[in-house]
Amino acid sequence: QVQLVESGGGLVQAGGSLRLSCAASKRTVGSLPMGWFRQAPGKDREFVAASSWVIGRTYYADSVKGRFTISRDNAKNTVYLQMNSLKPEDTAVYYCAAALGTAWRATSGSDYNYWGQGTQVTVSS
Repeated sequence: QVQLVESGGGLVQAGGSLRLSCAASKRTVGSLPMGWFRQAPGKDREFVAASSWVIGRTYYADSVKGRFTISRDNAKNTVYLQMNSLKPEDTAVYYCAAALGTAWRATSGSDYNYWGQGTQVTVSS
């Protein structure tokens, strides 16, 4: 069982930055595909970013490409989501997730096995 705990959310003005952290309970960050998703009120959960460091691939939603960066710190067993140039439409609860399966599709939430509890990000205009 893998536990994921997000932190780093908060209230920020448009154009500002936040860095979200996702701490894993086991040494998963370097070996498992990890992703970030978000869900705004009244909307479906959507893919934000993901990475499999084993295969060296990183993926981003078009809406965040160039503004968000996913990274990891193996020593801390933590994945990060650096969010720059934030927009009001980035307001959502952000979740990190880990995938176990080999048939992993980065953008598909159903391919992830473990989820954190979420952290709220609010961007004011």
